Amino acid sequence: QLQLVESGGGLVQPGESLTLSCEASGFPLDYYAVGWFRQAPGKEREGVSNIDISGTSTNYADSVKGRFTISRDNAKSTAYLQMNSLKTEDTGVYYCAAGPFWALNLQKSSDLSLDWGQGTQVTVSS
Repeated sequence: QLQLVESGGGLVQPGESLTLSCEASGFPLDYYAVGWFRQAPGKEREGVSNIDISGTSTNYADSVKGRFTISRDNAKSTAYLQMNSLKTEDTGVYYCAAGPFWALNLQKSSDLSLDWGQGTQVTVSS
């Protein structure tokens, strides 16, 4: 069974940067597309970004375009989310998910077709 572990979250000030990692075990990550999702307190989970198996196709939510970059290193079975120019509204628990690329739709993910990590907290506050 695929297991995903996120890391890299923390408390930062507005304008600062963080890089989240999603490390896979159990199966090679290059079998799967990967997505990042987040959930703020009192809000529904939203899609942030996704990347296909080869890393050639990526998508971003409008709210993070130009600030976040998704990438992957299949040799390390790890995906990343580089977050720059962080804003207070980026605060939330960030989850990575893996599965078919079609299931990682940022507007409506197909949760039953995905494996999820446990999440990592990102807090942006002055």
